[in-house]
Amino acid sequence: MMRITRFLAAIGLAFLALAMPAAAQTYPTHTVTLIVPYPPGGGVDSMARIVADKLSLALGQQVIVDNRGGGSGLVGTRAAIRAAPDGYTLFLGHTGSISINPSLYANSGYDPRKAFAPIGLIASMPVALIANADVPARTIGDLIALMKANPGKYNIGTSAVGTGGYLSAELFKAVTGVDATIVPYKGTGGVMTDLLGGHVPVAFGVLPPAMGNIQAGTLRAIAVLSDQRFSLLPDVPTAAESGMPGFVSVLHYGLLAPAGTPRGIVDRLNAELRKLVSNDEVRQRIHAEGGDPMTSSPDEYAADIDQEETKWSTLIRKLNLKVE
Repeated sequence: MMRITRFLAAIGLAFLALAMPAAAQTYPTHTVTLIVPYPPGGGVDSMARIVADKLSLALGQQVIVDNRGGGSGLVGTRAAIRAAPDGYTLFLGHTGSISINPSLYANSGYDPRKAFAPIGLIASMPVALIANADVPARTIGDLIALMKANPGKYNIGTSAVGTGGYLSAELFKAVTGVDATIVPYKGTGGVMTDLLGGHVPVAFGVLPPAMGNIQAGTLRAIAVLSDQRFSLLPDVPTAAESGMPGFVSVLHYGLLAPAGTPRGIVDRLNAELRKLVSNDEVRQRIHAEGGDPMTSSPDEYAADIDQEETKWSTLIRKLNLKVE
């Protein structure tokens, strides 16, 4: 009986080994859902739509963007984690949902190293310090002096708690010692609306939603929090050039699937992702959105997640931040 059981088990394993590559070869046979854990209109949503458009053509099946905002990205992230690991639910991950939330939220309930099967990186995008045009400060030094001369008067707008913009604002307060109130919004659209209206004088966030208004002169980019100046705004200095060395906040965007997704499907998606990110039209669209295109293998993206989570969790502990 034991020999028969072992024989049947061996047959089962052999069948599974044959079936998984076959599944990867026929994948996909129907619509694929790409979950975005934030509302429409922000940088994560824009990146998802660039990927979905081209991935639909590459796979021969429609890739639908599913915006599941709420809980500062936790609602959509948890939905992706719980989805069947069959390649038909994908996740547009970025620094906030993957590398910040797990440490910032006491009840996040997931470890990004175990919850996902990384597929590949898509782009990086710097956070910027942006001001309403009526704010007299034109440099970081000016802003610090203005806030210190008026303690408690100024608010700092950011996207949701847990995003790179939010952590950048917390770090700014901790490093400079200014007395200002951070006002997190559900999405980037709300931040831009109130920034334009003067309800918040300054904000930390990605550049794409603000670019048109910066070029029109209704908003002003004071500094970019990257190692190098942003090519579309070459006159805007980095934080380091403005007297704050080490003040760097660059967001990473990537494509993931639920843990347990067959490696054959992950590799197929990685190959298609590499092709589309290397496409000139896609690179121009990513660049126009304020990002720098990136490609990687699944294993390289896994290493990036580990490195980024370590970086941000260290900062969160240092600042003694925790959200219930």
